Amino acid sequence: MYADCDDLASAHILFDRLSQPNVFAWTAITAFYSRNGMPDECIQMYGEMKSKGVSPDNYVFPKVLRACAKSSHIKPGIQVHKDVITCGAESNVQVCNALMDMYSKCGDVESARWVFDRMVERDLLSWNSMISGYVCNGFLMLAVNFFDSMRLEGFEPDLVTWNTVLDAYCRMGQCDKAWKIFEQINEPNIISWTTLISGYSRIGKHKVTLGIFRNMMSRAGVYADLDCLSSVLVSCRHLGVLIHGREIHAYGIKTEAEFAFYKSAGPALLTMYARCWRIQDVRNVFDLMDKSDVVTWNAMILGFADLGIGHLALECFRKMQSVGIQNDQTTISTVLPVCDLKSGKQIHAYVKKSSFSSVIPVLNALIHMYSKHGYIETAYSVFSNMVGRDLVSWNTMISGFGMHGFGQAALHLLQEMNHSGLSPNSFTFTSVLSACSHSGLVDEGLELFYRMTVAFGFNPGMEHFACAVDLLARAGRLEDAVGFIKRMPLEPDKRIWGALLAASRAYQNISIGMLASEHLIVESWLSTYKPSASTTTTIWFFFLLYHHTQQ
Repeated sequence: MYADCDDLASAHILFDRLSQPNVFAWTAITAFYSRNGMPDECIQMYGEMKSKGVSPDNYVFPKVLRACAKSSHIKPGIQVHKDVITCGAESNVQVCNALMDMYSKCGDVESARWVFDRMVERDLLSWNSMISGYVCNGFLMLAVNFFDSMRLEGFEPDLVTWNTVLDAYCRMGQCDKAWKIFEQINEPNIISWTTLISGYSRIGKHKVTLGIFRNMMSRAGVYADLDCLSSVLVSCRHLGVLIHGREIHAYGIKTEAEFAFYKSAGPALLTMYARCWRIQDVRNVFDLMDKSDVVTWNAMILGFADLGIGHLALECFRKMQSVGIQNDQTTISTVLPVCDLKSGKQIHAYVKKSSFSSVIPVLNALIHMYSKHGYIETAYSVFSNMVGRDLVSWNTMISGFGMHGFGQAALHLLQEMNHSGLSPNSFTFTSVLSACSHSGLVDEGLELFYRMTVAFGFNPGMEHFACAVDLLARAGRLEDAVGFIKRMPLEPDKRIWGALLAASRAYQNISIGMLASEHLIVESWLSTYKPSASTTTTIWFFFLLYHHTQQ
């Protein structure tokens, strides 16, 4: 009773008076520790119970296994599994579910699957545990496939299942599929909404993110939590929508405790204000955040980096070091891209001696920094010496080659990337096409453009069409570029006409220059697009030139 009422002191007094506590008494005391976030004490009590000669049963196993899962202690978890087998409890559904949860949370998803495959009987929690285990350990397609298998077995998903599969699709960046899952949920909760909002924010669909957030806030009984507010603030930052950012700021301090709000959503809020050039607001938010937390300083550095004020980002980085805040991989990978070459080399020297020397995001930032400053050989040296690489590593190096017109090197690296087992994404193709354009590799670039769909199953976006137009236009093939635009399945935008306009001026083609100018003017009338000063000058140049030729 005392343990159930969370009165540990009274429970222990009573427990200690027992000359020979039975399994029920041990179960009650271990359950208390497991339930109240004291996993080590729970595991210790389980060990004492066994040392006293008391055999565990089906009720105590799940509680101890939950403690092992919470503390990520796989060794005692394996020992409990052995005890389960010894006691003949391996056919108990609750015990098996707890075993799967323990193995998954300790990172051993194969053992979790081994338990699942040998279960005589399964319930919905069994399937949920396995699907969740796959998602938590990054096996996202396996989670989705397992979900399909579950439905074929006749199990109907509950809210936990839907939210887990929703999370899997969002983590894969397949938010449109996630949306279809979301639509099947009868009563989505805040986890459902936050997962979807975070997913769209992560893939850069920030207008959609804000739309979903507004939809959520219009529903009765649904209130945004801190994770949700942080994701929406990230989208506000990318869109530069100060008014919405301020509304979320006001909502957050009204509905959440101030310390909790600024600790969780403060970094996103600070960088949102920085992107909108609200420097005083940046300082105000910074003053309310926890200065002993590296996340606070990282947000400030990112804020300056967003504004392109590299020297202030560096100043903040040095100030952080001087007050004794230990930087982390986010600090280094945020400050490096905005460093001057001298500071970048100094940080590189520090990285070599630190625990960050093999951290992929840090090495990616080094590749970017050296590429930006034209030290492409040094960038490639960092890339070549990486033990492991992610998609960003390949994209950053390919982009570096493209930036400096090394088209053949970019194409070769794309080939290597395919052989490594990683699939290119939209940014990869944009970088390689841009590299071909800057290197005059017209045929190679066009071949890649057409192979995107055939060989990679990738539908080109507007940015890829713009690269192809730029590829043709830069090479002087302006008529071909116009023909390409006419055959586009998408309505050409300012990027398409801008590329054509720039090349028309370079090659003094009045008729095509006028065509591009007219479309850019219409674009500016129909949207919020405002041509840059150089684009406006070029448009006037063509109108004057055209007028002159007509006289």
